[in-house]
This record gives sequence, C-alpha cells and structure tokens, in this order.
Amino acid sequence: MNMSPEDRAGLDSTEQLERNPLSALYSKFRIHYYRDVFRRINSRELSLTTTEVYCVEIIHNLGKPTIQEFANFIGISSPNATYKVNSLIKKGYVKKLQSDTDKREFYLDVTEKFYRYYNINEKYLDIVEERLKNELSPEEFKMFNDTLKKIYYEMMPEVNLDK
Repeated sequence: MNMSPEDRAGLDSTEQLERNPLSALYSKFRIHYYRDVFRRINSRELSLTTTEVYCVEIIHNLGKPTIQEFANFIGISSPNATYKVNSLIKKGYVKKLQSDTDKREFYLDVTEKFYRYYNINEKYLDIVEERLKNELSPEEFKMFNDTLKKIYYEMMPEVNLDK
C-alpha cells in the first residue's frame, strides 16, 4: 500500500508491518545496522565517521569504481569525492588500484581492514538467513530467495550496481 511519509510517521512498528511489510523489514535491518555502527564508533573499534562508513560501503558495493563513478553515484563533485576517498585511504579502509590498460586511471577498492569490519555486520544477515532456513520449507526458502532476486534485478533499476 502506498503511503506518504507523513502517513507512516505516526505508525508504530506493528501498524507499519501490516501496511507495508517491505518498509517495516527494511527499517528493522537499518536500525540494527545503525545501532551496530554507533556501538563501534563509541567503543573506538571503528575509526570512521558515519558518513565515511556509508562511503566505504558504497565503494565496496559499486565494485571497484573510479573516483568519478563514486562521485556520480552519490551526487557530489569530483574534488569532494577525492577528499572523502583520501580520508578513507589514510584510515586504511580504501586503496587505489592502477588500471592495467590505462595507467592514468585508478580504481577504488576496499582493504582487509574494511572486510574485518564488514564481516561482523554480515553475521547478522547470516543469522537471519539461518532462521529462515529453519522456519521455512526448502520450497518456501527457494521462493523467498527467488523473490528477493526479482526485486534486486527488476524492481530497483535506479540502483544499478552492474558495470
């Protein structure tokens, strides 16, 4: 059901789940993720700001973008993107890789330090997936995954991660 943000604002989580299950599920994952990010920042496990966390995850999910591709994707200028990337490089979460074919071109990639942080976040998704496997029949689990793939490939053309 389509609802405006104003209509959703007054709903508790149960009402949101009834009216828009996808939105409620997405919100629940986001809240878990944000809580985890803030815990890591507050405990000094993570040397990144929240904006830097988002930037490094975007770089990871874009799959070795150039600085220009990264800038275009998030809608900022190249100098601003370069500033953000240089901060991530200095903190050890991103590295530049020189192109084999055009030595003037560089690609951004995440480092092992990023994966140590990122894998901790992925563990929650693994837990939820395991719970789904235990709760659903093999056919239901396959249908659920097929539905997610359909959403990924067909229902979200605005976020194309394939180069």
